[in-house]
Amino acid sequence: MSSVGKGIVVSSICLLLKKHGYRVVPIKCENNLNIDFGTINPIEHGDPFLCEDGLEADVDLGNYERFLNENMGKENFITMGQIYKSVIDRERSMGYNGEDVEAIPHVCDEIIKRIKDSSKKKNAEIVVIELGGTAGEYQNALYYEASRIMALKEDVLHIHVSYVPIPPHIGEPKTKPTQLSFRHLMSMGIQPHIIVTRSESDIDDRRKYKLALTCNIDPKDVFSNPNVETIYKVPLILHKQGLDKRILEKLGLPKKKINLRDWDNLVKKITSKKSKKVKISIVGKYFGTGNYSMADSYFALIEAIKHSCWKLGVDSMLNFVNSDKDEGNIEELIEGSDGVIVPIGWGSRGVEGKIKAVKFCRENKIPYLGLCYGMQLACVEFARDVIGWKNSNTVEVDPNTNYPVIHAIPFNKKYQVIKGNGASMRLGGCDCILKKNSLLYEIYNRHNSFKDKEKSIVSERHRHRFEFNNKYRQDFERHGLVFSGMSPDGFFVEMIELPKSKHPFFIGTQGHPEYKSTPLKPHPIFLEFIEICEKNQKKTNN
Repeated sequence: MSSVGKGIVVSSICLLLKKHGYRVVPIKCENNLNIDFGTINPIEHGDPFLCEDGLEADVDLGNYERFLNENMGKENFITMGQIYKSVIDRERSMGYNGEDVEAIPHVCDEIIKRIKDSSKKKNAEIVVIELGGTAGEYQNALYYEASRIMALKEDVLHIHVSYVPIPPHIGEPKTKPTQLSFRHLMSMGIQPHIIVTRSESDIDDRRKYKLALTCNIDPKDVFSNPNVETIYKVPLILHKQGLDKRILEKLGLPKKKINLRDWDNLVKKITSKKSKKVKISIVGKYFGTGNYSMADSYFALIEAIKHSCWKLGVDSMLNFVNSDKDEGNIEELIEGSDGVIVPIGWGSRGVEGKIKAVKFCRENKIPYLGLCYGMQLACVEFARDVIGWKNSNTVEVDPNTNYPVIHAIPFNKKYQVIKGNGASMRLGGCDCILKKNSLLYEIYNRHNSFKDKEKSIVSERHRHRFEFNNKYRQDFERHGLVFSGMSPDGFFVEMIELPKSKHPFFIGTQGHPEYKSTPLKPHPIFLEFIEICEKNQKKTNN
């Protein structure tokens, strides 16, 4: 089923095979007809993961990056929309020499071509492909058919990740759902070689034997992947059972003893008891889905916070504040926070709630981190409440404002890409020159995180449409706001801050540091933010 944990299994397999010394490339195949995930509401499919090359992808590519500590991009992500578009574009250009273009073989051929092209570009020895969705769905049938075709000519190993429920009123694992999904695969001509069972707890040898018997595989090829305290423990669990060695055996590839000490130390840090705790409020609007609340809309941000907390030996208590529904009592909901983050967002809904949060943090000297829209709205709040331009705004919210401190710029292919209907965006990694003696310069310098220290250049990933209006830059500087990061040509405001003499930590960044944080290498901005939150807590308590 969806969200059962295929992405974590793929990430873990890739990590283990990489530790064996192989060049491994993960690829996520999505069923939907979107070209990328940039146009999908985060509540629908979670936080679109932003890659260095500008791709807006599924959250699983973020897991691939965090486990492998490697950049993912367009070669690691396939959607059915991309496939159909390529096939139709080729047909319109007479690329099929007058053939009757069909789903089979032409769509399947395009899928296989994409996988092989990615393998060549990445110089891969092993490609690990994650097929999205659920076995038996009509949407992913063509991926499964492509997989069956590949297995006729290539060295292909099929691994089935399946949920094994343990109904509480029975108290034992039920293997029938896996048997049924296995039958679906068999009916499509696919005989899985390995089963990875997902469940609330370990699957015992008796159930492994039963699954092996009913699915006609060796009991040694059934592996247990139970719920754990942290997803980063999964590679250790699968390695302990020998999944990586079994994969290499079946592929006829050499295996060796691998060193997972760094990963083992990470898990120990994550699961160890912490003596300190910080309360971080995230003020956003993508939390609600029907009668339920979800945090996947800000998955990369939450992970980045956790990475820094683990590194610093601090426990995090996250307080999710809905800037739309809770606009009337934002101050009350964030009062007592050790730090506040206003993350990415789009449109006018919930904006005034976010601006209230910015004002409360600035006036009460609560550590504040504004990401993308959070930086833009910090500028709007500053214009209104410090400079005195009461009706200032971003043109995204009010196109007729007298003070458009955040505005749209004309399209320039040097800076932006067209997303559709004339909507232009800056996407992917962008360089930024930091102002010496600024807090942000100190942060990147302290953690040796410059792209080019001699030129004071750092790089962060961008995903936005609107920019700070340079017309007002001098007015802001005159009233004390520091433009600590600018694009190399001086055209874009990339980072802002308040001087430490006025505020302990008030930073906004147009880029997205959360997408570059990994558990073994937390992003310096988040490390410093969590550290100041912990210090702020001590001052408050004293």
